[in-house]
Amino acid sequence: MDTPPSPWRPPLLWRAAQLFARLLVALVARLRVTGDVPETLRRGPLILAANHLSPFDPIVLAAACQTRGVAPRIMATAGLFRAPVIGAAMRHAGHIRVDRGTAAVGRALDAAAVAATDSVVLVYPEGRIGLDPGLWPERGKTGTARLAFASGVPVVPVAQWGSHEVLPYQAPRGMLGGLVRAVRRRPVIRVHFGAPVHLADLDPAGAGAARRATDRIIDAITETLVPLRPDEPDRPRHVDPSRPVDTSRAHRRLDRPG
Repeated sequence: MDTPPSPWRPPLLWRAAQLFARLLVALVARLRVTGDVPETLRRGPLILAANHLSPFDPIVLAAACQTRGVAPRIMATAGLFRAPVIGAAMRHAGHIRVDRGTAAVGRALDAAAVAATDSVVLVYPEGRIGLDPGLWPERGKTGTARLAFASGVPVVPVAQWGSHEVLPYQAPRGMLGGLVRAVRRRPVIRVHFGAPVHLADLDPAGAGAARRATDRIIDAITETLVPLRPDEPDRPRHVDPSRPVDTSRAHRRLDRPG
């Protein structure tokens, strides 16, 4: 009888990096994490789908996941993997390279589908730092839905709010000033782990299934985000002048503010 594969074990380097992320976040902000990941899913198989606000997001989510005993493998842009030191560390930690805009991008989805079956994979369904003027989640790319269909594992929405007050959109340009302001102000960064998204009724082979699943995932992230910003229902108080605005990918819900 075949035995099921053992869950992926995060390298010591990645676990140490998560602890460092908690310390770094604590220096510049006040982290508040709510919600949870079911204990049976903390080592996978699982997909975490998060909104994308700022270049500071990976550090925030690494810290938030550490508080819940989760060491996710992150789907990250290929540029990070090409960096001399960071790239080697990313590869060693088991993160997944995404070559956006190239023919190789499909390989990232295949690698993530395999990784998701025995570990936790963290993805940004929007595919970029959001440019919605209200900083609400944008209309998502279908990659996360296709990943969920290919791996057959649960998708848990993760909403975050406040990381945009630490680093500007154009970081590393303006990064030093942003960090200095954050140390002085110590903004609150909130992260909430939501309930798994229901996708079981969708036939992956059906026409439009990936788009419907994507919309459900973005809806779930939006619903999870609403309680994190009750006093900023339309536009954020903190406005980053370096962030462009793009409404072409707006994702609207009838019950969504704004």
